[in-house]
Amino acid sequence: MTYSKIISKCAAVAVLGAAFSSSAWADLALAQKNACMACHAVDKKLVGPAYQAVAEKYAKEKDYVAKLAASIKAGGSGKYGPIPMPAQAALSDADATKLAKWILAGSK
Repeated sequence: MTYSKIISKCAAVAVLGAAFSSSAWADLALAQKNACMACHAVDKKLVGPAYQAVAEKYAKEKDYVAKLAASIKAGGSGKYGPIPMPAQAALSDADATKLAKWILAGSK
């Protein structure tokens, strides 16, 4: 392999990494903007369950992204204890789906 091919492949990997990273940061920013992080953390229970626990629970569901997005919008109680999660009805369907995908992918 020539030096220019190696450089070209490294550049492609860097671009993909930057795109993934900026997407992950955008989803964290979306969670922060909508006050999700006030009650949830990635790896520990706060007021609500850790996102890791949510991902584990929903990974077993059929249509897990759609179900989690719907749960985010509707809110509810009893899934993780007695403290209710308020409905996030003002959140767009696209943003609810984006948050659900981010949570299910590990919230990184």
